[in-house]
Amino acid sequence: MKSFEGKNILLGVSGSIAAYKAVDLASKLTQAGAAVDVLMTKSAEEFVTPLTFKSITHRLVISNLFNAEGLQGINHIELARKADIFVIAPATANTIFKLAHGQADDTISVSSLATNAPILIAPAMDAGMWENAAVQTNVATLISRGFHFVGPNEGRLASGLSGNGRLSENHEILGTISQILGANGDLAGKKLVVSAGGTVEAIDPVRSITNRSSGKMGYAIAEAARDRGAIVHLVSAPTNLTLPVGVMVTNVRTASEMGVAVLKECENADVLVMAAAVADFKPLQSKGQKIKRGNNKSLKLDLIENPDFFSKVPRKVLRVGFSAETENMLPNALEKLKAKELSLIVANDVSRNDIGFEVDTNQVTIINKEGATTDLPLMTKADTAWSIIDHVVIALGSK
Repeated sequence: MKSFEGKNILLGVSGSIAAYKAVDLASKLTQAGAAVDVLMTKSAEEFVTPLTFKSITHRLVISNLFNAEGLQGINHIELARKADIFVIAPATANTIFKLAHGQADDTISVSSLATNAPILIAPAMDAGMWENAAVQTNVATLISRGFHFVGPNEGRLASGLSGNGRLSENHEILGTISQILGANGDLAGKKLVVSAGGTVEAIDPVRSITNRSSGKMGYAIAEAARDRGAIVHLVSAPTNLTLPVGVMVTNVRTASEMGVAVLKECENADVLVMAAAVADFKPLQSKGQKIKRGNNKSLKLDLIENPDFFSKVPRKVLRVGFSAETENMLPNALEKLKAKELSLIVANDVSRNDIGFEVDTNQVTIINKEGATTDLPLMTKADTAWSIIDHVVIALGSK
């Protein structure tokens, strides 16, 4: 996640059995290029040791409120002042109470008063505790003061019971952090519609025509746009991917359904990125019952062309297309760019096994409406998406 690079993230860990999940959270943030400083309550140390976090972050872990070894003053106050975001995960009912009432008797509660950074709270507790009126009043108080919350989720709890109080999954916390950090980014106030995945056209109730698109590129673009402040609406054909946090989603199957959803969302959009692999053809007739093999040695399937809804997208919308090619990549992409009157087109060679379909890497060429090309190196689809959004920002500025 590019949005974490060079950021100072303060991670508060309070005394919940879910504290062990914060170790993985700290690890992922560190791997993404963030400087992660961990504050722990004494209760948290009953579940995870400070050494565990120090081994992951390679930075000092603070649990002693009276540690005065900071470079410029009291350490936890110093860290609170330079933080880009303060994340408290897990946050117990006791910690939430302290934050709501301004009580300051541990590193987390004191630092929450000292910081000007946005504060994200990920609660974790028994379902009965979470639903208690006192806890909900404290949560409402914090929300009214501008605190952010993620979760809790419903599921199996440490008590053996099931209910609402489970710590959010780390991908949800990471997505929410990234969204908060990018709220004032270069796409703030802009609405982007992104299509993703491969559409599916039914032959009969159990068979269909589709393609190898995994949806990974489109999902990465949706997340990159979100991380730069955009309001993002993802129109997704069937995939096996986890839905991005902070992104509105419309699930579709067929090319026709995708067309309806995309055109509806483009009515008030600034940008459309068509990363989906939309089926060019569909069966002339979809059988109502499963086609049996019987004595047939062959099956004739009549196909008809799907309508091209792209031409109906309002001209006020900046339009970005994709050109997945197996030969003559640049000539075919340029032809598509001109025929569809696109502002940008992203071309890639899907005949290669290391880029394009079903893998986590890509190597693309971005072409603008003037025909200027930018060749990107082989990199992850997340990094590719960030570069594509860079070009979208430039195109918006020159529109």
